[in-house]
Amino acid sequence: MGEIDELQKKAREIRKHIIKMLGEAGSGHPGGSLSAADIVAALYFHEMRLDPDRPEWPERDRFILSKGHAAPVLYAALAERGFFPVEELMTLRKLGSRLQGHPDMRKLPGVEMSTGSLGQGLSAANGMALAGRLDERNYRVYVMLGDGELDEGMVWEAAMAAAHYKLDNLAAFVDHNGFQIDGPIAEVMSPEPVSDKWRAFGWHVININGHDIGQILGALAEAKNIKGKPTMIVAETIKGKGVSFMENQVGWHGVAPKPDEVQRALAELG
Repeated sequence: MGEIDELQKKAREIRKHIIKMLGEAGSGHPGGSLSAADIVAALYFHEMRLDPDRPEWPERDRFILSKGHAAPVLYAALAERGFFPVEELMTLRKLGSRLQGHPDMRKLPGVEMSTGSLGQGLSAANGMALAGRLDERNYRVYVMLGDGELDEGMVWEAAMAAAHYKLDNLAAFVDHNGFQIDGPIAEVMSPEPVSDKWRAFGWHVININGHDIGQILGALAEAKNIKGKPTMIVAETIKGKGVSFMENQVGWHGVAPKPDEVQRALAELG
């Protein structure tokens, strides 16, 4: 098996975990978790320098899930990477669980920032990237934003700051799946033209298919070679990717599958 095949397999495993976790919990956000699975798989199983036995290792790369409601995709990746037992995934959203509805950095190893209130992740990432420069460490910082999240004004303040400070150790993704909780982004509050906006704010912009592992790896490699500015990878994705009855359906933004739907989804995911 080649590396791309292995990463595709990891992404499928992550998607299966997402479905099982949400089915067990009876609540949560499948659509935007599934759309992000390929990118998260590429980061955690190819790109990022991590040590699950030392989650506070100063030289580690950092990932911030700014769209914190997609916590299941992060939890699945962390468990598969060895930060905590895979069996614990089934405690999602249960009373007393470390796997809360949104990630909590005080509870779960591997979570770099407590997120959920949209718009804040990029600002925190700027701080981590600046700290890396000041401490003369060569770690990189990765962030994932939702396209609906781009409605938040704080995102654009952070965008200006990252370019101003020439944070070339920072790379961000927009999970551009076209939907937010209230409907299509084009109808709720269009952020278009997304790529042109980030370029205008001083970022290096790369456009990819966010489900093509080869394109994801290529973009990550390109980002590492960019000097003097941060990189934004605009990833075209499908909300609910991998489960036919969830794909491009805004109703699956924040509704968990019922037991029969869990079985149908898992059958499709192999």
